[in-house]
Amino acid sequence: MKQLTKAEEEVMQLLWQLTKANVAAILEELPEPKPAYNTVSTIVRILEDKGFVSHEKVGKGHVYFPLMKKEEYSNQRLNTLMDGYFQGSFSSMVSFFMKKNDISLKELEDIMKNIKDKEQ
Repeated sequence: MKQLTKAEEEVMQLLWQLTKANVAAILEELPEPKPAYNTVSTIVRILEDKGFVSHEKVGKGHVYFPLMKKEEYSNQRLNTLMDGYFQGSFSSMVSFFMKKNDISLKELEDIMKNIKDKEQ
């Protein structure tokens, strides 16, 4: 999977939220200070070149939509993080975040319960 820049990821987050949008709608959702219209248009075209986004022609313009589900992207990014920093060990990663974020035993138990529920 190709890496996304911070700006590309920000646009993808909006497309996942909106499901379909033209450049003007994406621009409207971006926080202040807003980038130029052409900047957002360029980012969307780069996302299309990378295979994350496609479009359909509507009138004289284009409406863009994500090709990759947010969950799929999140999973791939998490695996990249785990492989790069924790030698592929999920338990090492969880242990690190527990220590750094001061997660309580109750919170960990809730996480484990959610994992068990998903397995069933």
